[in-house]
Amino acid sequence: METSFYDSAFFTYGLLPALIFFSRVLDVTIGTIRIVMVSKGHKLWAPLLGFFEILIWLIAISKIFQNLDNWFCYIAYAAGFACGNYVGLLIEEKLAVGIVKLQIITRKEASKLIENLTAAGYGITHHHAQGANEKVSIIHSIIQRSEIKKVETIVKTTNPKAFYSVEDVKFVNEGVFPIHPARFRLRKGK
Repeated sequence: METSFYDSAFFTYGLLPALIFFSRVLDVTIGTIRIVMVSKGHKLWAPLLGFFEILIWLIAISKIFQNLDNWFCYIAYAAGFACGNYVGLLIEEKLAVGIVKLQIITRKEASKLIENLTAAGYGITHHHAQGANEKVSIIHSIIQRSEIKKVETIVKTTNPKAFYSVEDVKFVNEGVFPIHPARFRLRKGK
């Protein structure tokens, strides 16, 4: 008696677990990005991503239930979940969606750092404060998340010993942001 492709050992213990693994990677990756979109207030992207996330999950879990005696599917499902989290975080990091608040605390005089940040187009708020052991300068700036590396370069070049922290910001009313020619052309053409 001839067995069908779907009953073969290759399909049952190789291809099916691989498909479950990749389905799981895809749905968890989409879920990770969806969570970021929810936290950033993207009302259109979050439900759209959620639709595809749950559709893919339903397909994957239905294959698990159809093959309850195949422990390779369980391993693939769990491995896909773990890998999907990792891939989702990598993609989210590359997307760099949103706005962040940068706080820079510097022991040395901050005028050169302030000058370099404002020359690069970043809006800043500056004040003097008393640190644990000495007087410090505190600089605040609201920037696009995609600009973090550029600002870090300015800070490290100007004042390599400065302490800085980055916090997510959900909403900004007004602010001073660098003008990028490509972005300006897109907005102007609307």
